[in-house]
Amino acid sequence: MVSVGRHENISLLSYSEVESVSGYVGNFNVKVRKKARYVDEDLCTGCGTCVEKCPWKKIPSEFELGLGTRPAIYFPFAQAVPRVPVIDTENCAYFQKGKCRACEKFCQTGAINFEQQDEIIDIEVGTIILATGFHDFNPQKTPQYGYGNGNGTPKLDNVLTSMEFERLINSGGPTAGEVLLKNGDMPRKIAILHCVGSRDVEIHEYCSRVCCMYSLKLAELARDYIGAEVIEFYRDMRTFGKGYEAFYERVHDNGVHFTRFDKDIQVSRQNGHLIVSTQDVFTGENINEQVDMVVLSTGIEPNIDQAEVARIFGVSLSPDGFFLEKHPKLAPVETATDGVFLAGACQSPKDIPDSVAQGGAAAAAALSLLDAGQVELEPFTTYIDTTKCGGCRTCEGLCPYNAIEMIREEGRLVAHVIDVLCKGCGACAAACPAQAAIQHGFTQDQILAEIEGALMDALAL
Repeated sequence: MVSVGRHENISLLSYSEVESVSGYVGNFNVKVRKKARYVDEDLCTGCGTCVEKCPWKKIPSEFELGLGTRPAIYFPFAQAVPRVPVIDTENCAYFQKGKCRACEKFCQTGAINFEQQDEIIDIEVGTIILATGFHDFNPQKTPQYGYGNGNGTPKLDNVLTSMEFERLINSGGPTAGEVLLKNGDMPRKIAILHCVGSRDVEIHEYCSRVCCMYSLKLAELARDYIGAEVIEFYRDMRTFGKGYEAFYERVHDNGVHFTRFDKDIQVSRQNGHLIVSTQDVFTGENINEQVDMVVLSTGIEPNIDQAEVARIFGVSLSPDGFFLEKHPKLAPVETATDGVFLAGACQSPKDIPDSVAQGGAAAAAALSLLDAGQVELEPFTTYIDTTKCGGCRTCEGLCPYNAIEMIREEGRLVAHVIDVLCKGCGACAAACPAQAAIQHGFTQDQILAEIEGALMDALAL
């Protein structure tokens, strides 16, 4: 990321959002809202004095998942690039009460600017790569794991998600790597539960792919740094990557216990202890394991705004909510919209090596398209017979690729198809009440001729 931030041919717009995308391959116009940080990026040196001197330090930290706190002016990430802080206006005393401004007083470069406003930037680009990542599953949707449900069912103490445990055991985390129970004791027995939010027909049917391996990693860390006994409750151990099976064997030989369950598993509290209840697949024996801490291996799901992003960029969603590629084998990084490519877990659950490989493939495909200088259009696009078009705009609202625009021709409002955007789906041709939208290769006469030929063949038999 540091190299990206310093590269002369890369413009990094952090703390920004894409508001709209118009145009087509080779000629996209992207409107970006660069949100106000209230810190001048050109003047800020990233020294962190403003963060250190801010008196409002009891705000739950998003980066630490609420396990630690941050001040009202803060760096959004531990290794943020560029290293420029942002002011949280909802918790800043100046924005709420008109007082304080301590950060401004201590900033030696005068980078604090309380009058800064959002900036709208228009960018013209030839291709677009979507790499929006994923969202971590919220186990409150599955209250049987003891994480609560947000509607009155309380969260059990010492039940953590994998990311929360990751931050606790990290030496740079809120507790400097010290893992303690709610009562201050060190956990002596930890249960790690796989497939939380994955492989469940009522939630997500798909496998999130990364959970088995990071669960093994957390078990290894718990054994090495805490010395705790670790039991992994798993459905199937899927160590599919290069060298992954060897890591599983190493963790197994390090004393981690493995119990295979099928579907039903329950976390409860009895007599002050956490109890993991399930049935062993191999023996059929009912298990009620008493542990000090439960770690939930949460799966991957699409971002909350995935549908909105898909609408903005004109791409489709698969049934599981991820961005849909053009073809799973022949075009795994392309989308149905020419010039828009996919990379990483926004397309499907994948680990870091696969995300890196897909990122390289998407970059190569985008560069190849730019170097080509021309693109081939779909042969079965739709056209409008303007003599029949009544300007009802039915087709405009139905087109999933925003390929239809309304224009004035001889004083009338009629539809017009932008050929480079049309993918020949036929939605407009099927819905047009005046039959003015006609698809190349699929006119009414051609379709009737095909039906007649098929019926004649059937009669001949």
